[in-house]
Amino acid sequence: MSYQAPVKEMLFVMNELAGLAQVAALPGFEDATPETVQAVLEEAAKFNQEVVAPLNVTGDKNPSTWQDGEVRTTPGFKEAFRQFGEAGWQGVLHPQAYGGQGLPKLVATACNEMLNAANLSFALCPLLTDGAVEALLTAGSAAQQQLYVPRLLSGQWTGTMNLTEPQAGSDLALVRTRAEPQADGSYQLFGTKIFITYGEHDMAENIVHLVLARTPDAPEGVKGISLFIVPKFLVNDDGSLGARNDVHCVSIEHKLGIKASPTAVLQFGDHGGAKGYLVGELNHGLEYMFIMMNAARFAVGMQGVSIADRAYQKAVAYARERVQSRPVDGSAREAVTIVHHPDVKRMLMAMRAQIEGARALAYAAAGACDMAHHHPDAQVRRDNAAIYEYLVPIVKGWSTEMSLEVTSLGVQVHGGMGFIEETGAAQYYRDARILTIYEGTTAIQANDLVGRKTVRDGGAAARALCAEIEATEAQLTAQGEAGAAIGRRLAAGRQALLRVVDFVVTQTKSQPNTVFAGSVPYLKLAGIVLAGWQLGRAFLAAQRRLDEDKAFYGTKQVTARFFADHVLTQAPGLATSIIEGSEDVLALAEAQF
Repeated sequence: MSYQAPVKEMLFVMNELAGLAQVAALPGFEDATPETVQAVLEEAAKFNQEVVAPLNVTGDKNPSTWQDGEVRTTPGFKEAFRQFGEAGWQGVLHPQAYGGQGLPKLVATACNEMLNAANLSFALCPLLTDGAVEALLTAGSAAQQQLYVPRLLSGQWTGTMNLTEPQAGSDLALVRTRAEPQADGSYQLFGTKIFITYGEHDMAENIVHLVLARTPDAPEGVKGISLFIVPKFLVNDDGSLGARNDVHCVSIEHKLGIKASPTAVLQFGDHGGAKGYLVGELNHGLEYMFIMMNAARFAVGMQGVSIADRAYQKAVAYARERVQSRPVDGSAREAVTIVHHPDVKRMLMAMRAQIEGARALAYAAAGACDMAHHHPDAQVRRDNAAIYEYLVPIVKGWSTEMSLEVTSLGVQVHGGMGFIEETGAAQYYRDARILTIYEGTTAIQANDLVGRKTVRDGGAAARALCAEIEATEAQLTAQGEAGAAIGRRLAAGRQALLRVVDFVVTQTKSQPNTVFAGSVPYLKLAGIVLAGWQLGRAFLAAQRRLDEDKAFYGTKQVTARFFADHVLTQAPGLATSIIEGSEDVLALAEAQF
């Protein structure tokens, strides 16, 4: 089956859970009226369903190819990307002053979910360009912004992020690429970068590489890293393209999934030096790159939601048509479609509930980001910034880990046919596998959640969220037994999360190994509880609107109850394993493994 964007579901989450009305009331977002937002989502759905989604299987079967330094993308990608740029989809989030649409991150998040669900490999090119634009708008000079940003937003050019080197994976202190200052104020770069998504391709006129490198007199470690613009083709002052720069793709990777997305090895300076231009101040490159990385981490979390939803849609379609076995309750004498079997229903509900929880959490985070950047009250901005910062590693880490479970269940629903490539379910499983790895592994997200996001503020952001959860519990308790049952599960989850936050805050300094042995389970616990909270809120919103559409809103309530009974119930056990189980994690010596 083809992808069908869940526009009604997205609008429900945006309006009822993520505060679209409050976001649209912020200065600068006056155009984000309910009518405009719905129209944007419907157009995005149409574009992605009709133009991008049909290329997904094609890209898996006919991936990008490399020959003599040039990369040819999957047939159809170049034309689709031209349409993407011309329709303005690259600029949904970005300022109108540079040719963007200037809409809230909340709206862009829904658009990006559709793009990634339609075709994950294709969507990676705009994702990296978004990050490059964010970095340039934050740290670039006015001249750099005027020269590069409009052309990135139009789709004429695309952007990349160049961090990783053969000897420097997640540890960027080991970066060796060097940048030598020149008399004209530019730099000559020399070095090798690996795992560069869309580092070379044929879909745009130019590629704007943002590259981490060291100047000759830079301090050691991460404090000596600077950020440089290194375009594939040199750019004249009027924006026209000049000579080819000395940056070349020497190979692309052969991968388990996302095969149509070219992952390049780039060589800088093999023929005299790649000309680059400093972004911001010397030795501040890592903080600028973190702007790209934070944008990319949130976006990868949304990729987890997207690919999971695509797998769910395919699994449901198969379950409705595959006839196998008689019902266990004897309600039919003949074989029925497998959607009637209890365990298939369990798998589909597990998929659906986790997708809806992850989507709601990510959209709520996007709404908080909009408030953090645009609310007129400084304290409101600070409060929302703290919440967004706390949520980013959870959205990235938990949503992508969830996508592995959901896409695996998608294969399982298909049974033996799911293991056959021609069925299509396996592609989602393979494509999802990278999501817990790139832009920082789940452990890196979890370490960030512990150190920067929990210990640094003494658990303040986590406790603020838990106070909101407690208020939701009280509202649920007033909604009859179904609501009260969700409230009880949510209360147990909140209490488990608070126990762990206290443990992390009090023990990290004195017993770092003990705490970090449970960092990934802490991230998972936080994701489960916070997603369960959002679905509890969804239950309440659906209760208010039940008479409008009993099928839609009744389904939302059942989904919330399922999540509470089958997912939220994991929270107390996770807390126990985090607080009491570190000794088992650390017990074996190296030789015993």
